[in-house]
Order: sequence, then C-alpha cells, then structure tokens
Amino acid sequence: VLFSLLLRSRLPSALKSLPTAAHIRNTASMTEGLQPASVVVLPRSLAPAFESFCQANRGPLPLLGQSEPEKILPHLSTAPDGRTICPQFQKYEFGTCTGLASLEEHSEQLKDMVTFIMDCSFSIDKALEQAGIFRRDPADPSHAGSYKTTVPCATIAGFCCPLVVTMRPVPKDKLERLFQATHCLGGQQGQPIHIGDPELLGIKALSRPDYGNYVECRPEDVPVFWPSQLTGLEAVISCKAPLAFTSFPGCTVMVPKDTVSPASCRTPEMVLEVHAISKDPLHYSIVSAAAAQKIRELESTIAIDPGNRGIGHLLRKDELLQAALSLSHARSVLVTTGFPTHFNHEPPEETDGPPGAIALAAFLQALGKETSLVVDQRALNLHTRLVEDAVKEGVLKTPVPILTYQGGSMEDAQAFLCKDGDPKSPRFDHLVAIERAGRAADGNYYNARKMNIKHLVDPIDDLFLAAQKIPGISSTGVGDGGNELGTGKVKEAVKKYIRNGDVIACDVEADFAIIAGVSNWGGYALACALYILNSCEVHERYLRRATGHSRVPGEQSWTQALPSVTKEEKMLRILVQNRVRSGVSGIVGMEVDGLPFYGVHDEMVQKLVDATTVHV
Repeated sequence: VLFSLLLRSRLPSALKSLPTAAHIRNTASMTEGLQPASVVVLPRSLAPAFESFCQANRGPLPLLGQSEPEKILPHLSTAPDGRTICPQFQKYEFGTCTGLASLEEHSEQLKDMVTFIMDCSFSIDKALEQAGIFRRDPADPSHAGSYKTTVPCATIAGFCCPLVVTMRPVPKDKLERLFQATHCLGGQQGQPIHIGDPELLGIKALSRPDYGNYVECRPEDVPVFWPSQLTGLEAVISCKAPLAFTSFPGCTVMVPKDTVSPASCRTPEMVLEVHAISKDPLHYSIVSAAAAQKIRELESTIAIDPGNRGIGHLLRKDELLQAALSLSHARSVLVTTGFPTHFNHEPPEETDGPPGAIALAAFLQALGKETSLVVDQRALNLHTRLVEDAVKEGVLKTPVPILTYQGGSMEDAQAFLCKDGDPKSPRFDHLVAIERAGRAADGNYYNARKMNIKHLVDPIDDLFLAAQKIPGISSTGVGDGGNELGTGKVKEAVKKYIRNGDVIACDVEADFAIIAGVSNWGGYALACALYILNSCEVHERYLRRATGHSRVPGEQSWTQALPSVTKEEKMLRILVQNRVRSGVSGIVGMEVDGLPFYGVHDEMVQKLVDATTVHV
C-alpha cells in the first residue's frame, strides 16, 4: 500500500501515547491510477445507515464507494511495484479508540464488515499554492489544525456527531484568487463552509485545535474553514460499534481507482464571489457569479428615477447583494416602516413603505426566519389592520408580530434589541427599514418639503444606532430620497444632490443602503434577491455548512411567497380601504408616490419577478 503519512497529528488525549505510523517516501511518481482516500470500516449491520449518513453530509464525507474488506484489502496491502507494507488503522471498540491495528490481523472479523472510501483528492494546500499563498511552515510536515464545531451533522440512526473543520489563514486581499483556485482544482469539494470569526462555528480558540497543529492567523488574515473528513472519525465514535477501523488522522490511503464505484460525481460549480457581510463579528459569504449577476440586474432595475429626484447620485454598487447575503444568514429579522408625510390627515402615513415591508416579511417567513414589525405607537392599530387584512387576502401566509418602541436612551434601545439587555444575546440578527422616516442631523424628522414631522415619529432610529455597537446585528435601509432611516450612509451625496438635502438628509446610517426609485421596489427586490440566493447551490451549501441534505432550488413555497402583481394590487387596495394616501399627490387611490399602480408599479413587480425566476 502507499500509506502516506502526510502530516504528524496532534491526537486526542486517548491517542497521545500511541506510536505514529512510519512515514513512507514521496509517492508522487507511484500514484498513477491511484486515488487518495480516507477509510472507515464498520460492521455490515451499520453499513446502510453509514452510507445514508455520508450521503446526507457530503461536504465532510464525499463517499467514493464501498467494498467488502477482503476485496479491497489486497489493493491496500500491495504497492504497484511489489513493495509491501502493513498499513495501520485506528481500532475502535464501542466508541473508544483502543490502539493501532493492521487490517490483516482481523481477517475473521472483516468478513462481516464493509469498507467505506472517502475522496481526498482535493488539496487545500495545493489550492493555496496556486493562489500564491504559500505555507508559512514549509519545513514542518505536521498538518494544519482541525476543530470540532457546534454545527451538527445530519443525524442518521446512531450516527450523530458535530462537523469537524480544518482552517487556513488567508490574506484578505487574496480571498478572490483563492476561490478561483479552489474552483479549478476541487469544484464543489473545494468550497469553504465558513469564512470569518471561528466563534460562529462554536470554536473558542484557534490556538487549540482538536487535531493537528495551529497555523497562526495574522492581523491581515481571514480564517477560512473547509469540512474535514475527520468528521467520519467522530461519527464512528458516536455509533459505538463493537468494532470499527478508521484511517489514521492526518494520513491518506492511496487506493486504485478501479477498486471503487463512485457514489456521486463531483460536479464543477460556477465561479464564486466572496463578499463581506459583517465586520463584528467578521463574516464573509459566498455566492455564484451567475446568481450575483442576477441580483445586480435587480439593483439596476429598481434604480430608475421616475420622480427625477437625482437618486442616481446616491447609488452604491452591490448594496442589494450584500444586504441580501446578510439577511440570508439571519435567523431573526426586525422590519420597520412608516413615513407620516401627510401630517394634516388621519392616518398621516403614505402608500410607499408598508407594501414593500409586507412583501419582504412574507418571503422571510417562507425561509423560516423569525420576522417582526416595529412601528410607531400612534400607528399600531393601523398596521395591525394592515397585517390582518394581508393574511385574509393571502398576501401574508401568517401574521407578523407587531412591536412598538418609545424608549428614549441607548440603554432602552439595547434592552429592546437584546435578551435581558445583554449585548451578547441579541434578539434580532438584522434590522431593515423600508421608507421609514429618518432622523436628520438636528434631531428632527422631515418630509421632502422640509416640513418637520417629529411629533408623529417614535425614536426607532435609536435601535439602528444601538445595533451599530452590538456584535451580531446588521442593518439595511431602503429609501428613495435620502430622508429615510438608514440612508445616512449616503448623506453627503444627499446634501449635495437632493432638493432640500442639506436639511432633510437622514443622519442615521445602516450597514447597507439600498436606493430605489420607489422604496417599495427595494422591498420587492430584497425578497427576490433572497429567492435567488437560496436557489443558488453555492450559497445554499455554504448556509448549511455542507451538512444535511440540499434543498430543492426555488422550491414551491418560495415561489408562492415572492411578490406578485396580484398580491401587490391587493395590498394597495387594503391601504386605500384604510385611507392611506399616495406620498406625492396625497390622493387616496391606486397609486404610490404619485405613480399609478397600473402601468408603473405592476410592471415593475412583474419585471422583478420575471428576472428572478428565469432559468440561468
């Protein structure tokens, strides 16, 4: 056998006293027709369950095939040139490692066992080298550390264990180059499952790996994690089989390719893009270039300026993409809306805002995310009716909890956003404001005509300000004029290019600022972007850390939750029935921002949905 001890492993405590396998000389010239693999040998009675476990967790356990031990053992025992060696495997009895063993020593027991072979052909270090990121310890043959995470693998029968990952530090400016290399060399198997703060995987200290040696992360580096086949070792421990064998950690068994029948083909994925979605904690996400391009098309579609306000000067590239990526990772989302521009009427709200907020909430619900709405206390009854009617009309599948916030300090805001006021336990991962009145630099709130409406607005801005100091909460602001909550990110452009901008410009920033010709369109585009992301195999695999079964792209419930002309028509009629007015004209009718629903808004909704659902 060509049993290559590629790396010296720092073993778990139970194994520290065991001898290591002998290192065999470089086998590069002897590997023609051979496949690098890791091996798990289990009792025949557990074989069906373990096969299902591998299929459900293809990321860490890319199964090449399975074989009767006595059929594959000769191949494992004989090198192509006749030289032989008895490879040593870890022996497990009832979940405990009891030492190292050669399979030949257990020929009788092997008659009732099955050998599983996992693909090890993708080399992270080779991808790093191709990307121009060279090892910092070229003289050290020991392998980079691997870590047990708190991410559970999909459980099958008695196989229940956490995902194990391996980490490499990558300079921030070389992330894109690395992913090009991993795509070329490994396809889907080369994709990382996490980029950023290790604590998001439940890893408390990178300096203390569970296997192998720590590789130093420098200040300019980003930790990048890939699934490790040491997950199979944890699975063997969890099933507590009377007898089992695994490859030695850090070692690769070279098996002839003709001894396995591939259980699944490695399909090359599309080119990847990586985007930062959070600075605290540091977190990046990935998406296919094709999906990213579709979202950029949505961003361009909503960026038209029907009111000739000059919003083209406020646009920033990829804000929609990055906001959607951040929302895609969120578990609990708080949405806010409400711009009481018609202060002489009751209600003073306008028809721009609530439809976009409801459309986004409907899709967040379809993705299984906890979604709540926070509004002015004054407008609580109005929004309660809007949500109830939206459910009756099928615009929303289930009601959205409606909250209010009237606190007057940062302490109050933190108490609202966090469980028991503890910033380490935020109740929400992401805040979204869609056409929500935003606080100006002088502390007042202004409509486009410079009229102060502060007496009608609760200080929900404080939640966005507090979120900036709470790790784990990101925010998005959607606006069409620069006086909306969250558009403080582009306030200098608002002051320079928007009429009355020096007075009305919102001073409160969001992490992402989406600018649209009408704010409702931004809400629709966010829902559509989330559909695209969750239908993208690259992003979907990253979301589930390559564990569990993949979801069906564009599954039916998501399609039904997308905005539609019919649903948005119903939503606008609900607003009209509640005497909510158009923002520009003040008319109670089927229009938003002075633009008619038929011929403008209905066409925008259809255009966005068509661009979203078209096959790539």
